[in-house]
Amino acid sequence: MQGWGYFYAMSTPFNLIVNPLSFGQVSLGLLRELYNRNQDIVLSLHQNQFDPSSEEEDEQFSRWMSEASSSFHFKHDRNNRAFNLWHLNGSLSSISKEQVLLSFYELDSPTECEINAVKNNYKVLFSNQEAVEAFKTAGCDNVGYLPLGFDSHNFKETDVDYGDDRIVFSILGKFEKRKNHDKLIKAWIKKYGNNKKYALHCAVWNPFLSAEQNNEIALSLVGNDKPFNVLFSGFMNTNKQYNEFLNSAHVVIAGSGGEGWGLPEFQSVALGKHAVVLNCSGYKGWATEENSVLIEPKGKQTAEDGVFFVNNSSWNQGQIYEIDEDDFISGCEEVVKRVKAEKINVEGQKLKEDFTYSKMLDSILEELK
Repeated sequence: MQGWGYFYAMSTPFNLIVNPLSFGQVSLGLLRELYNRNQDIVLSLHQNQFDPSSEEEDEQFSRWMSEASSSFHFKHDRNNRAFNLWHLNGSLSSISKEQVLLSFYELDSPTECEINAVKNNYKVLFSNQEAVEAFKTAGCDNVGYLPLGFDSHNFKETDVDYGDDRIVFSILGKFEKRKNHDKLIKAWIKKYGNNKKYALHCAVWNPFLSAEQNNEIALSLVGNDKPFNVLFSGFMNTNKQYNEFLNSAHVVIAGSGGEGWGLPEFQSVALGKHAVVLNCSGYKGWATEENSVLIEPKGKQTAEDGVFFVNNSSWNQGQIYEIDEDDFISGCEEVVKRVKAEKINVEGQKLKEDFTYSKMLDSILEELK
């Protein structure tokens, strides 16, 4: 019986993508956990993307992933239940008769196409409990919740000393209407701009837009007279760079109106950063009153932005949560008090133990039995 269980783990297929973006980062986290367990899997790569350059070079790990990918067409059996990490749009293309899909969903109104995609998968997991409930309400009984894990391989606490008592905020994620970046950054500048006691580090570069478009966005946020205490970072190609950025702040702003999980904000809090969090969507999976200053949403607005969420499309239709500017500033004032009382968010650090890739993989393998 023990031998059969080992053989089953050896033959389990995974359909993932390896690149520097969110899906790629979660894929790498799962693959590394499988590698650490010495499990010989078969690996199908979405879009044939295999770019582990965001991580420090690990020749043995890269060779293991390459071998798992090259052996796929020789060893794969469609009768084996497979795990797939991908968008709902595209999930009907499956490498298995029974596919367990993990997808990120940020809105509240599943479309007919999205509902059909979910129903035609064996099981669909979301990292956002609100997404699970939305699809259950739409008649999907094959959905479940799967929290993500903290990437302890790439993200570690480092000491940052500015030599003064300034409090540094950070705001993260590729610039989108959905993430409320425009309102949050402008509100922060209105309150703290050109005040040497505070700084705002922005990592909102959107790799799906051109450099010119990204620069225009930054200019629109700060105007022609950019405050000296607001800094914009370009796209960070490596996790080492991103780890340095996350550690450069005392507070992370998590004010998106719709998230599958909020991976960079989550990892910031797990590194001991304080947080101002809009209490909605995927953030609810990890943000609590103990580890974050929570702000309640003030209504909803359409997610339509003409770029990533297009009106009348068959996919990605619905609403996102709104954040009130005054509530946000009140949250900033409260989090400043927390930072002054204790620079390290001890409750936040507990997330590293509560959410791991080991626990995440255990849940996935349980679904694949």
